[in-house]
Amino acid sequence: MAPRPRPSKAPTRTPSPRPNRPPASPRRTPTRGAAGDAAPTAPRRGAPPMIRSMTGFGEASGDADGAHLAVEVRSLNGKYFKAVWRLPEELQGVEAELEPILRRRLSRGSIVLAVRCSDEGADAAYAVNAGALSSYLDALRAAPGVDAGAVTVDAAALLALPGVLQPPADDLERRARIAAALKDLTARACDAVLASRAAEGKVLAKELADLVRVIRDRLAVVAQRAPLVVDEYQDRLRARIDQLLADVEVNVDQTSLVREIAVYAEKTDITEEIARLGAHLDQFESLIGADAEAPVGRTLDFVSQEMLREANTMASKSNDAAISRAVVEIKGAIDRIKEQVQNVE
Repeated sequence: MAPRPRPSKAPTRTPSPRPNRPPASPRRTPTRGAAGDAAPTAPRRGAPPMIRSMTGFGEASGDADGAHLAVEVRSLNGKYFKAVWRLPEELQGVEAELEPILRRRLSRGSIVLAVRCSDEGADAAYAVNAGALSSYLDALRAAPGVDAGAVTVDAAALLALPGVLQPPADDLERRARIAAALKDLTARACDAVLASRAAEGKVLAKELADLVRVIRDRLAVVAQRAPLVVDEYQDRLRARIDQLLADVEVNVDQTSLVREIAVYAEKTDITEEIARLGAHLDQFESLIGADAEAPVGRTLDFVSQEMLREANTMASKSNDAAISRAVVEIKGAIDRIKEQVQNVE
């Protein structure tokens, strides 16, 4: 029996080499061009802006136990939390109950809380403190230069003096009910302030994103121009030496020439500053687009200071007109950013 012919092996194929790919990085870092310059990364496209402004207004009103309450809350720029109270006399002392509500919702800024109270049942419930009233009248008659027989006093003015009107015995319970209603109205007014802050925060986020885009565009010009500066300096230096030694038979020490060029390159190198500024821009964009409840205003302010620091360093190292012009525009945009972030919670 003839043996079966063995199938011939398929010719092996040598796999074509794959192009080298840069290793994946957990975060975006500025990429480097062929000439070694650090190019800024593209703008981040992420979640919708969630930053909030510190400027807002909210109001709420309602009735409680015969009293009509109207609450207004205004928030203004402020480095820290500060509450300013404008309460009617009958509600003095409830600040300690209202402040935690403000702090939980409005963690930063100068907050002004104003309350108007129309209490229809308060007048009938109060009684006149005869002893306090008599003391006021005696003090007035005993004042030097006052004719006791000719003294006429307006009754409304007397009743407005501290301690003349006394609350009824059950006023504490009624006051507690009104205070509870006031706390609820304050919370509702704060929620309206938050909505107002969020709406203005969207406008702020867009303005900040536009300024970041300007900085990225100018930074790209700097990154493209930076590696050419040393080459142009080398050409100028050699041309100058050739011009000076055109009529002199002198050999130039190439080692000294290279050392001079290296020193110049070291003094004017802004590669690290470009990379750090690009990283700060990445962080800034992530903050204005972050879906977080915690305030980011102080962090944005700090990052903008670091951005300005890098821009100032580039300006001091730069010896090129095109780079200097671009850095001036970068610093102008950063200054506008610093102004805007002062209003971010």
